[in-house]
Amino acid sequence: MKQFFRQRWFLITLLGVMAVGVCFCGVLEPLAKMKVLRQGIVAAVLFLMALPLEATAMWKSMRRPWPPLLAVLVNVGLLPLFAWGISQGLEADLGAGLLVAAVTPCTLASASVWTRRAGGNDTVSILVTVITNLFCFLITPLWLGIMMADRLGASNLQKELEFGAMAIKLALLVVLPMSLAQLLRLDKRFAEWATKQKPATSILAQCGILSMVLLGAINVGLRLKDPSQPSLNLLQIGVMLAAVCLVHVTMLYTGVGIAKLLRFTREDRIAVAFAGSQKTLTVGLLVAMSLGVSILPMVWYHVSQLFIDTLIADRFRNTSASEGRESAD
Repeated sequence: MKQFFRQRWFLITLLGVMAVGVCFCGVLEPLAKMKVLRQGIVAAVLFLMALPLEATAMWKSMRRPWPPLLAVLVNVGLLPLFAWGISQGLEADLGAGLLVAAVTPCTLASASVWTRRAGGNDTVSILVTVITNLFCFLITPLWLGIMMADRLGASNLQKELEFGAMAIKLALLVVLPMSLAQLLRLDKRFAEWATKQKPATSILAQCGILSMVLLGAINVGLRLKDPSQPSLNLLQIGVMLAAVCLVHVTMLYTGVGIAKLLRFTREDRIAVAFAGSQKTLTVGLLVAMSLGVSILPMVWYHVSQLFIDTLIADRFRNTSASEGRESAD
């Protein structure tokens, strides 16, 4: 039991935090209105997650740029397009939430972890993570401006979707903290210390993400209690859950298929699969709450990718092991 909780503590706590935020939204409402708190948490989380990243690993991937470039294309190109089509069949608020999830960058943590678990080239996934996060201040507002143009009747949404405003916000809250973390790593002693502190910084970052989930859950609870907001039924929620899983799994295997056609190595195909289909919860929550759309698709995308990709990573690893035994025979 202790081992189970140690391995799944984040998911268990995430569900608990969601429940607390929704059930006690009235009491906790002042927290959700504190934009400075929300933005400060995002900046701190991204700084902590970027701190252990080693630039040398990224430069190794640049010697063979095609695998990371393909993963970037899938993550910020094909995936948003596919999700755009799928979102048309969802309830409006949930559809908007799916679009937000689709245009967020690759996750900073789990993509490389799952790539390594499956026997893939984790330097590729690290580079994809860095590229998509550093350029999200351009890509995210551009995609949202195109895909959510029909929703610009609401003045607040229109203001938040202005390219310049969102680009500046993401540059300050995502790009700046990550860049600062890497600048600090230029000092060799600090870099060694930061690498050793990776477990601690990872836990702190995850606690920050849970804080963001709490703020988002408070907003969900307030919307559910608001009589002017359309109520969601179980069918609409179920369709959304299935749609999110469909987007993630389809893009994962699309990356594998294209990489195979291009004759990438098995290790690079695995990296493209995970880095091309995973999304970061931190930036997604920030954007969803800024636009006032549902966070449920973003949260479910994160939760489902952890469960689904665990199964897929183990399958990739077992397939690789069986192929190795066959070649040895």
